[in-house]
Amino acid sequence: MKDVAKPQLATLGGGCFWCLEAALLQLKGIESVVSGYAGGETREPDYHSVCSGRTGHAEVVEVRFDPDVIDYRTLLTAFFAIHDPTTLNRQGNDVGSQYRSVIFTHNDGQKKVAEALIADLTAQRIWPAPIVTAVSPAPTFWRAEDYHQNYYANNPLQGYCQAVVAPKAAKLRKVFAGRLKDG
Repeated sequence: MKDVAKPQLATLGGGCFWCLEAALLQLKGIESVVSGYAGGETREPDYHSVCSGRTGHAEVVEVRFDPDVIDYRTLLTAFFAIHDPTTLNRQGNDVGSQYRSVIFTHNDGQKKVAEALIADLTAQRIWPAPIVTAVSPAPTFWRAEDYHQNYYANNPLQGYCQAVVAPKAAKLRKVFAGRLKDG
């Protein structure tokens, strides 16, 4: 019998939260993905203040997942597949500490898995530069405004969605074809 309650949470930052949400929602075992902010000092941040770069918060997603369907390491492997973990405070044209690559862990087990995966990926030399993804204990998660939730699904023809979000979601579908939800 497992001593871990289901479902579990993962809090991840890897650029724009719209990208992470759209991509990760496609995976079996992902029950929900909520866009939000974490890691800064400002209480009750909003999109405008986080985009200013002065709050210390990163755009993140809080992922609720069933570990019997998708384990934490596989979830993190998907996370690494859809963003560049080697660029400090940047993903493509999105620049600033709010776009940093970060894994906020909810327990010691998650920390160990994250650190071991980063070590494995580093040893594989998948990227031409070192991984800069931070691994830190999960701070308070602040839910983003309602219009950020399911953003890609609600705005598929928006320019940023077509140019940035759609390719990341497509990459995840290609790399994780056997782990996609039906339909």
